[in-house]
Amino acid sequence: MTRSELIAELAAAYPHLLTRDIERIVHAVFDEIGAALARGDRVELRGFGAFLPRERAARTGRNPRTGDVVPVEEKSVPFFKVGKELRERVNQRLSSRKTGD
Repeated sequence: MTRSELIAELAAAYPHLLTRDIERIVHAVFDEIGAALARGDRVELRGFGAFLPRERAARTGRNPRTGDVVPVEEKSVPFFKVGKELRERVNQRLSSRKTGD
């Protein structure tokens, strides 16, 4: 689902809200999650999961085009840890698909 699809679904689910207000809300939530991760903070959404920054150590990589060895600096990357409720919902959907329900 893309951001615009999310906004469209929310607009359909909450017709009393203006689409531009839903856009502002969605953008504000995503912007704040990004800002928190940039500060090194953890963002937890109960029942959904947690976003947290993870440190990746410096390493040696390869240029895929030339095969040359290139140093890759240490960096911080966003990581998502799925919550228990979301994992169970996804697994329930997959298991029901396998049984044909």
